[in-house]
Amino acid sequence: MMDVFTARATIAGHAQVLPEETVPLAQARGRILAADTAARVDVPPAANSAMDGYAFQIPDGPAPWRLPISQTIAAGTAPQPLQPNTAARIFTGGEIPPGANTVAIQEDCERDGNEVVIQVAVHVGENIRPRGQDLQRGQIIARKGEKLSAVHLGLLASCGVDSVTVQRRPRVALLSSGSELIEPGQPLAPGQIYNSNLYLLGGLLQDWGCELIRQECVADDLEQTRNLLRSVADEADLIISTGGVSVGDADYLKAAITSLGELELWKVNLKPGKPLAFGRVSATPILALPGNPVSAFTTAVLFVKPFIEGLYGRPLQQLPFEDRPAGFAIRQPRRRPEFLRVRLERNQLQPFANQSSGVLSSVLWADGLAWLTADTTVAEGDLLPYLPIQTLLTL
Repeated sequence: MMDVFTARATIAGHAQVLPEETVPLAQARGRILAADTAARVDVPPAANSAMDGYAFQIPDGPAPWRLPISQTIAAGTAPQPLQPNTAARIFTGGEIPPGANTVAIQEDCERDGNEVVIQVAVHVGENIRPRGQDLQRGQIIARKGEKLSAVHLGLLASCGVDSVTVQRRPRVALLSSGSELIEPGQPLAPGQIYNSNLYLLGGLLQDWGCELIRQECVADDLEQTRNLLRSVADEADLIISTGGVSVGDADYLKAAITSLGELELWKVNLKPGKPLAFGRVSATPILALPGNPVSAFTTAVLFVKPFIEGLYGRPLQQLPFEDRPAGFAIRQPRRRPEFLRVRLERNQLQPFANQSSGVLSSVLWADGLAWLTADTTVAEGDLLPYLPIQTLLTL
């Protein structure tokens, strides 16, 4: 069996970067940039007023200052050069006229007909947003490999970018193997269970920017499994399956993969998640995850996510472990390395009471995974490597 860290590197190393495409900015949220993107103009493009008030050149002598009003400047209008020894009535966002070097807010001023009395002294540049205060033309706003957020879109729009070059979304076929699986909403017959993995993994894949081109369940039948794999391989960039990859008499996925392609990896030294397989059906990569839902979740965040990041052109990142003290003890060493579902309480890791790989509620309860190496015990207070779940979920 391959260790977790070698398996992550092996699987991610097979990812081939997807082609690039250009999309309108309005359709770019959540997409992965394929090239650095720079500001096209200064933001703001000209100095403007941060407040409603009066723009003027500070006179010699102390305040108060009485000045005639020579023009009014609203946002979106071009100002005239300021006449000497005058003030311009200006509104928030209005462009500072040539010749003015400060703005007095209207609360510190008194209007007297066509004159203004500026009652409080101000400093040069006060209440003025200088040109390029936020961004300068040519400044990199977002870098290759970044996931575009709503804030990215706002910044890009502010400097005139109307489209971006992104990596194409991975086209993923998501399959579940098991004659016992039925869709939620149907009545359960004896021996049946609801298919949670299609929804669990489908949600993760969509969060990671994938396009789900197929979501199907296949019965425990070798020929049906082969036919389904053959049909999706021509359409997908990646096949994800759950179940049918262990060593039971009704586990046909491994045999179906090897009959249509090749298996690069089978079994990882990990609990939960040992029966993991990676290979190809024709030329299409397939990651076959265990069927138990906690195992499916754990192997998805550990192995599927870095493969998808590789499709986006991102290098493999090491697991971001943080050391945290254990609030529990383990006196009987584990035979395999294990990820425990834990929650950080009073700065100590507390495990979920039932660590069965079928207890999906433990993942919702937990805020992280604690790494236990094989053949070791744990005493309360020992520092354990801890992975926050939110970090594992975020692309």
